Amino acid sequence: MTNDPSPHQPETDFTGSKLLPTDPLVVIGWREWVGLPELKVRHVKAKIDTGARSSSLHAFDVETYFENDVERVRFSIHPVQRRDDLHIEADVPILERRHVRSSNGNVSERIVIRTALEILRRRVMVDLTLANRDSMGFRMLVGREAIRNRFLVDSAASFLAGRRRRKRPNGTEPPLN
Repeated sequence: MTNDPSPHQPETDFTGSKLLPTDPLVVIGWREWVGLPELKVRHVKAKIDTGARSSSLHAFDVETYFENDVERVRFSIHPVQRRDDLHIEADVPILERRHVRSSNGNVSERIVIRTALEILRRRVMVDLTLANRDSMGFRMLVGREAIRNRFLVDSAASFLAGRRRRKRPNGTEPPLN
């Protein structure tokens, strides 16, 4: 038994080391490349939004079903903005359904899942609502609940973990300088 009152598992960095409550907060920019390893998403450009309580992921072809008395959701993700030809399929248990007020003031019921989020070499568990974000500037929004007591946001900075390397038209990687 541990002295940690948190019901969640301790966060870890990429080395597998446990992060202690006394560890300094990591500074992130207002937009970052993040990973969702349990959903097989290596990189998705996310807006870090301290004005939003919850985090949201663009999902389409959403289908719910029951397996062994557990409600699950099957959905597809477009991880790259303006690239609808690339998609990743995911299948995870549903954590809950939640009423969420969007930025335009509309309230809708959304499916919530819990998954790992990798950001600046840290892996944290977050709750994500699934929504159609096709018309939004970012396929993912990371809200304040996901970053609270973990990260500080520098509103003047972007991509502090670096920019995602893009392949050249011939399919080769650019050289590292």
